[in-house]
Amino acid sequence: MTPIQRRFFLLAPLGIAAVGGAAFWTLLERMRAGRYDPHEVPSMLIGKPLPTFSLPGQQPSQGFSSADVTATGRAVLINFFASWCIPCVQEAPVLMTLKQQGLPLWGIAYKDKADATSDFLQQNGDPYTRIARDEPGRVAIDFGVYGVPESYLVDKAGIVRWRWAGGLSEDVVQQSLAPLLQSLT
Repeated sequence: MTPIQRRFFLLAPLGIAAVGGAAFWTLLERMRAGRYDPHEVPSMLIGKPLPTFSLPGQQPSQGFSSADVTATGRAVLINFFASWCIPCVQEAPVLMTLKQQGLPLWGIAYKDKADATSDFLQQNGDPYTRIARDEPGRVAIDFGVYGVPESYLVDKAGIVRWRWAGGLSEDVVQQSLAPLLQSLT
């Protein structure tokens, strides 16, 4: 082993510790400043047009495409969900409340069978105006979905304005979604 290789092997752990320390320091600074939210996952779609897609429906008349979303002329919340998803069950009452408030909710059943989706909607309520099926998960990939549930607010021009990875709660709706909806109307 050459002297340069020995130095590298001796200094490599120090370099790794320095990078880890810098990352930890950044995390602490963000927490102190109130800018750190462990549930916030960045999305490359924010401020960009909705990905182009066309999906079959849970029922033949319920499928939709990206063009259908923009044709509504108003903001739409697209929610990826699945019958096997525990947080989807937990967010169901919040989605029902949003439906009662008049927000159009369009659901995309992610990697789920039609019968299982129907059972899920019967047990937990159906807040969706339209429901499409993404069994292979290709549209979810275009959206950048990390897992279900995940929600995207699309404005009337078809621009993605907001994303929430995880189940929606009353707090998330009041603190994050509701102010954005007011600014879009």
